[in-house]
Amino acid sequence: MSSLTFKPVTLCDKAWVDPIVMAENSPSADYNFGNMYIWDKTYRQLICRFENRMMTRFDYDGETAFVFPIGSGPLVPAIDALRAFCAEKGIPFVMLGITEKHVGELDALYPGCFTFEKGADYADYVYSAEKLATYAGKALHGKKNHCNRFEAEHDWDFLPLTRELIPGCLDMLNVWSEENADRLDSSIVEEYDAIIRAFAAYEKLGLEGGVLRSSGEILGFSLGEMASPDTFNVHFEKAEIDINGAYPMVCRELTRMVMQNHPDLRYINREDDMGLESLRKSKLSYKPEFLLEKYLARWTA
Repeated sequence: MSSLTFKPVTLCDKAWVDPIVMAENSPSADYNFGNMYIWDKTYRQLICRFENRMMTRFDYDGETAFVFPIGSGPLVPAIDALRAFCAEKGIPFVMLGITEKHVGELDALYPGCFTFEKGADYADYVYSAEKLATYAGKALHGKKNHCNRFEAEHDWDFLPLTRELIPGCLDMLNVWSEENADRLDSSIVEEYDAIIRAFAAYEKLGLEGGVLRSSGEILGFSLGEMASPDTFNVHFEKAEIDINGAYPMVCRELTRMVMQNHPDLRYINREDDMGLESLRKSKLSYKPEFLLEKYLARWTA
């Protein structure tokens, strides 16, 4: 009989999940409690605590898959528990979102037992917080110019996202969704639902965000959470696409705000590009420090 009992994600789980996420100390966007909760309608992840690690189970292309058992303490008992669970259920043992660090750990503990496939379109774009906060240097000169123009043309401010500002952000989101529906795929509906869940539980999830305004009108917002002690994970960023400099301003100002809140911050994870060429082009234009590649690990022993 398996010792693992998986259950749906609830807000009550945050208390035990957060310390495990911080102990993993990974810049990956895949493990944060907020991400699991706000995307629950789409991915329906099930979780289970195993010693000082978190097991995560979900459906992927019609088959059961797992996330790497993040946390601290011996890894072998956790992997063996997942293997036993899969054997009992008669299903293949597959893990997604495996980082290169995890590949090394699994290869060392189970040499030749896993095959690894790089996941297309799932790499996280990770940036220097200092560079996003200043747009210093030749590579980001264009972003700096856009911000300079915006600042010259607008009576603007950037405020911490609070409950009082959420209705205005929702109004802006509704207009943004209508105006951009033609250029985006069906994932826009799933993202919209995730943003609604994030706003609904904003305080309980401990999310941090900011709102860009011009003469009191909301032009953009962004929000996320700490992924590790030195990395902030941006879940969503929306701005008026027709207003020059709005997107670079939201990115810069949120980064500055988060750096003030977290003095040890070094990196900003702006997540993957979902395989969308326009999103890939945008994320590359901010010059990531590195791409955090993800792999699929399949037990073949």
